[in-house]
Amino acid sequence: MKRTSKGTWRKVSSPSTRLGLAVGLAAWCLSLGLSATARAESPSQVVDGLASQVVVVLKDPKLDTEQKRQRIQQIAYTAIDFVTLSKLVLARNYAKFSPEQLARFQDEFKQHLSMTYGRNVDNYRNEKVDILGERTETRGDVTVQSKILRGGGQDIVVDYRLRQTDGTWRIIDVIIEGVSLVSNFRSQFQDIVAQGGPDKLLELLKEKNASGESLKAPGLQ
Repeated sequence: MKRTSKGTWRKVSSPSTRLGLAVGLAAWCLSLGLSATARAESPSQVVDGLASQVVVVLKDPKLDTEQKRQRIQQIAYTAIDFVTLSKLVLARNYAKFSPEQLARFQDEFKQHLSMTYGRNVDNYRNEKVDILGERTETRGDVTVQSKILRGGGQDIVVDYRLRQTDGTWRIIDVIIEGVSLVSNFRSQFQDIVAQGGPDKLLELLKEKNASGESLKAPGLQ
């Protein structure tokens, strides 16, 4: 969405992925100068900027599917705060990981999200998106509320939770039709770590990434 001089919003196109426009998540999705401009932007403007960048990639006839995935991945990697995301999905198990294990986890989790949601690149059908507003959360976070307009009663509600660090708003969670990406993976990871510790989770993610098989992810059921 772009705010006009009259203070209203106009619609912009978005990718047809249930991770939404970022990870466009995800995997998302999805460095085109974002970090330099986001510092002076509101959370809604950051999400809008992501959508605009992703759409440019999706509409480029000179790019094949793999090239589009790679470029959207670069956008997502810049837009998402993977350090905070890792802390949130690991929750109480975070302290069980050594610094080396945490670094490996972030790399494997990034790759897994990219693989899981990147398959949706070819599903883009010129959908529209409405940014509905912002909601202030605890810790100073802001949730940007949006809806992807697909028509035929298939609209998708996607909320993005952003946290400001060093003056830059970055995504720390995506909620698709009420299902939080963080909560979804946290539940799965807790069970895996309880059964075999950090090494078990790292081994599983590595195996899934190598085989191209995804864990259960919101928006893909």
